[in-house]
Amino acid sequence: MISIIIPAFNEEANIGELISFLKEHDEGQISEVIVVDGGSSDNTVNAAEEKGAKVLKSPLRGRANQMNFGAEKARGEWLYFLHADTTPPPTFIADITKKIQAGFECGCFRLAFDDRHPALRIYSWFTRFDLNFFRFGDQSLFVRKALFSRIGGFDHKLLVMEDQEIVSRLKSRAQFVIIKKPVVTSARKYQRFGVFRLQFIFAIIVVLFYLKISQEVIAHFYKSFMVGSSY
Repeated sequence: MISIIIPAFNEEANIGELISFLKEHDEGQISEVIVVDGGSSDNTVNAAEEKGAKVLKSPLRGRANQMNFGAEKARGEWLYFLHADTTPPPTFIADITKKIQAGFECGCFRLAFDDRHPALRIYSWFTRFDLNFFRFGDQSLFVRKALFSRIGGFDHKLLVMEDQEIVSRLKSRAQFVIIKKPVVTSARKYQRFGVFRLQFIFAIIVVLFYLKISQEVIAHFYKSFMVGSSY
């Protein structure tokens, strides 16, 4: 059984439709859909509850803390972490199950955007490669709960890059697979801040992370360019 964990913050525009989609394409293997709210000021909580999700209020803000809290409360043997603005392929349950049966304990999907901008299509194309540099949370993540617990979950000290960092630790303990089908994520931030400008900012953040610059400095740099962003 799979527990789907969705960290959310002010996602009333997306959360209800996403939960409906997940339930519609359940193949009898979804144990629960858990929405872990990070203190939303909009109707996220009510929208999620109306669609039948289990809503938890995270004691600590930050996506890593939210996902760890959801994993701690999850009942399923398998965890599937999904962003609130990302939709998996309709066959996602069968796709994940097939890889589990093949012996994989963790993995993700490729990525696509809901915008046909040429640059975004190029960025998406690179997610087919098994390089940590191209692994981001928008691609979602499935992992056996026992393995997730064994490596200590997401690093709660990380304010950014928590999704990429955990992949490195997972790969040191188990086989990691990239499913060939893509999830589709929202391009809203690219549309708001500019495709090339935002990708340049993300590239700088990745470089700063691997140079081991402090999380506080990286987070300050990110927020200074992303005023009004949810994360």
